[in-house]
Amino acid sequence: MKTVYRFVLKAYVGPMVLTFFIVMFILLMHYLWMHIDELVGKGLGPGVIMELVFYASATLIPMGLPLATLLASIMTMGNLGENNELLALKAAGISLPRIMKPLIILMVVVCVGSFFVINNFTPYSYKKMFALLSDISKQKQEMKFQDGIFFNGIPDMSIRIGHQDPETNKLTDILIFNNKTYRKMQTTVADSGYIRISDDKKYLIVNLYNGQIYEENRDYQWFSQNELSHHIFDEQKLLIPLSGFAFERSDQEEFASSSETKNMKQLSHSIDSLRYAQDSMVTNFENRLVKSHLLRNISYVELDSIPTLHPRSVMRMLDTMDVESRNSIFSQASNWADEARSYASYESEYMSYTSQLLYRAQADFQRKIALPFSIMIFFLIGAPLGAIIRKGGLGMPIVVSVLFFVVYYIITITGEKFVKDGAWPAFLGIWLSSFILFPIAIFLTYKSTNDSALFNAEAYKKRLEPIVRLYQKIKAFLQRNKNQTQYHGQKTE
Repeated sequence: MKTVYRFVLKAYVGPMVLTFFIVMFILLMHYLWMHIDELVGKGLGPGVIMELVFYASATLIPMGLPLATLLASIMTMGNLGENNELLALKAAGISLPRIMKPLIILMVVVCVGSFFVINNFTPYSYKKMFALLSDISKQKQEMKFQDGIFFNGIPDMSIRIGHQDPETNKLTDILIFNNKTYRKMQTTVADSGYIRISDDKKYLIVNLYNGQIYEENRDYQWFSQNELSHHIFDEQKLLIPLSGFAFERSDQEEFASSSETKNMKQLSHSIDSLRYAQDSMVTNFENRLVKSHLLRNISYVELDSIPTLHPRSVMRMLDTMDVESRNSIFSQASNWADEARSYASYESEYMSYTSQLLYRAQADFQRKIALPFSIMIFFLIGAPLGAIIRKGGLGMPIVVSVLFFVVYYIITITGEKFVKDGAWPAFLGIWLSSFILFPIAIFLTYKSTNDSALFNAEAYKKRLEPIVRLYQKIKAFLQRNKNQTQYHGQKTE
């Protein structure tokens, strides 16, 4: 049996590794395409790009591993069935569950390992990825000149060149508008020169030749006149401070509050804190609404000395007042009501925001537990399915895998949406896909163990033959009755 187990494991590990990297590559290309606008044209080094790719790949493991497991299991068992190796093993008295035993043990190890990866490494990767994306978004566009087009990537400056030599980077017909100095507009025109950013990307180095500088000192008071000056130079060197062109790292702990960046222990603590905050907000809201808005200045009233007033007695009391006093009371009451409504609206929005954080944390907590089980369910779907269809390669397995995964993904996304909206509890929304797919896995395992021809068209054709024959007999009987009716009608005429 050890030889059989080694043979089955060897047949499975190769497709598993191959399909995992293929799936991860496809998901990663989709991720990069979604963020291509943030990455292009900023002069990012290969180290930054590779770091982003690495951490993004780690965050895609929860989506890629189940699909790779499903595809690899269908391919492996399909190849064994297509090459009659599965038939030979069954002929030797080895049942399908025994053939799958080493694979099940391997998948248990994979599921346990995936739990630790998803619970520890993936949150860390999310934190690093969020920090990198934030730093990249703050990075300004790389300084590139196009002939005859103004470059406005530097604050308070516009640069236009007539032509740039692609070999020497020499610029000709240079026009620079500099408005960096307060109340001073400077226009520089030069025949040629060089403009580049320093190696540390903190300064703009400008070398100009044969040009003129026009300066206008602006005074925005109506009674003063602007001062104009003009300078001619043979060579001009400028060192202009820059900001935003150097890639600066931010503190990754700024993104630690997101639920994606927390492990189960931290999520559990966050869930408890958010629940306590919700309860406290409800209590504080009721107390502050009553004391600060509805019963304002209640501390100055001696409750025992005031008789109980009914609405009618209050209205009679208001009727005895003059118009000015009554309007003043109504205006003050209206202002207090507006304040109470604004306070209630603010507290409602804040409570809704806290609820959203709570629902998201609960969903991420359940997802870390549900994902290893979904991997095992996909294996229990893929392995029996491959043994039934007996087709290996990347054709039929990919089609079947994509169909099952699309169903799983749609159910998962729908459940998560209901959870984040507060319509469903987190357990139901996150585990819904597993609850639906698990009976399918049991059904396919049962059918493959009993050598059921689940996808054999001939088997279904044989089962439908009695129905087809009955339909043909009924059709022939009705046709005979129709012909006899027509014959008797013609004879009567």
